[in-house]
Amino acid sequence: MLFGSKHDEDETVVAMLASALRRDISFGVLLPDQKLKLNALRVRYGGSNHSMRETLRLLSAEGLVAATAQRGFRVTSATEEDLQDILFMRVQVEKMALEKSLRLGDVAWEGRVLAAHHSMRHREVLVQEDLSDLAALEWDNACRDFFFSLCEASGSPRLLDMQQKFYDQSRRFRLTLLREGRLDFQDRTAQHHALLEAVLARDLSTALGGLERLITSELQA
Repeated sequence: MLFGSKHDEDETVVAMLASALRRDISFGVLLPDQKLKLNALRVRYGGSNHSMRETLRLLSAEGLVAATAQRGFRVTSATEEDLQDILFMRVQVEKMALEKSLRLGDVAWEGRVLAAHHSMRHREVLVQEDLSDLAALEWDNACRDFFFSLCEASGSPRLLDMQQKFYDQSRRFRLTLLREGRLDFQDRTAQHHALLEAVLARDLSTALGGLERLITSELQA
């Protein structure tokens, strides 16, 4: 029982540390290719050497942190080529998952898609009035939930895991576009609505095309 409690405590600490580092990577507080030294991270974020190492291993598995040849860690790079590759993988994974969802999803799934779309639209309105870090993160999380909902009925835990991973890897690029005012919210809203209608109509071709256009639009922003 005591071992279990200590294990749960360790997992909680790692989860909190990972959340803090994800946020700072997403907002550019921790810069692309920046070396992540344990002592400096512990001073800044807290935790033990063990918990910080576990946090960095977790973020490495998520693709936000990379291990170096010297057995250290650094923030992954954020080049145009990186973005292209991440979005390419998002397109492949999410189209595959959406196709399965359209075949397997029931009315309850449609309801979850509608609810996620409604929440996303609400956050889109708010973030255009408030560009604080919190509002930006809540907006991006709502977008994340919408795209996840489209894939959710696929019945494939591994596809869903990859969908979440590649979405998260693209977050810092998207938040940069938001801060720089380079997102066309009117166009995004129209595209999201068209995608929603195609999904509810079970129009496979239109839905897959709309999904791909939405994802790759971040390359043209």
